[in-house]
Amino acid sequence: MADLSAFPITARWPATHPDRIQLYSLPTPNGVKVSIALEELGLPYEPHLIDIGKNETWGPEFLSLNPNGKIPAIIDPDGPGGKPLGLFESGAILIYLAEKTGKLIPADPAGRYETIQWVMFQMGGLGPMFGQLGFFHKFAGKDYEDKRPRDRYANESKRLLGVLETRLEGRDWLMGDEYTIADIASLGWVRNLVGFYDAGELVDYASLKNVPAWLERGLARPAVQRGLDSPKRP
Repeated sequence: MADLSAFPITARWPATHPDRIQLYSLPTPNGVKVSIALEELGLPYEPHLIDIGKNETWGPEFLSLNPNGKIPAIIDPDGPGGKPLGLFESGAILIYLAEKTGKLIPADPAGRYETIQWVMFQMGGLGPMFGQLGFFHKFAGKDYEDKRPRDRYANESKRLLGVLETRLEGRDWLMGDEYTIADIASLGWVRNLVGFYDAGELVDYASLKNVPAWLERGLARPAVQRGLDSPKRP
């Protein structure tokens, strides 16, 4: 039986199955990256719902695992050397899980780094830009009379979608025939942009061909559907 008592977060969210990966998350575009990866890899895990609406990420227990106060985060009881390892940042967790299992990332070094670059493309581009567009289009920012901030993020989001569109020309997945963590990183964000944020018209999503087909392929995967609903909301 793994001993996770050194992690204060387990006092707030106790581990019923301490031998499984502990996932602290919420089904947001960032959160589902890790739950989808865990489902795709078939790794046993125990999900803990973190309610960001109640500011639970800013409590001392959560901050003890992620000082940046953001979901998702994990504890792997069987980390390097067989010792428990805590990790935050969704991109870092994706790379860790892929390398731990030898799956969802190419074995050859060139393919590995090419995959990681597309994960970083999502981390530095799609996530921040789509998120800001969501704020200015759907949330509090929509009430601003000055639409220049919204339009700035809409234009940049449209440009980034164009990058994806070009990359996916002649490819089923971002790395070609192989479905990887690069796809997992971006699927939830594109889904959110045109679904939850309802920003498809702003970014001219209907003019795209490759991105919508890629999103449809991704959402058709059973593990993706399970991951999109984990941890389950009340």
